[in-house]
Amino acid sequence: MDKKNSLRAGTIAAGTTLLMLAMTSPALALTRDDGDDPGSGLSVIQTLGLFVGIPILAFLVIAGLVMAGSKKSAGEQPRA
Repeated sequence: MDKKNSLRAGTIAAGTTLLMLAMTSPALALTRDDGDDPGSGLSVIQTLGLFVGIPILAFLVIAGLVMAGSKKSAGEQPRA
């Protein structure tokens, strides 16, 4: 009896998934909405700067601040 319920649940889940996929249309992504103003695209250099350069720079700044803070607090501790 347990196998029958599992099979029924799997069939319903698969059927629901297939129905949702059939009803969804990727062509709707091409339809412009009112007030939609996409603007011009980014060049390769701008894209690399935005998604690679800025995160690396932010990481380096944060790491530098953490290292500077740890050196300052380490100097304040008395040595035995």
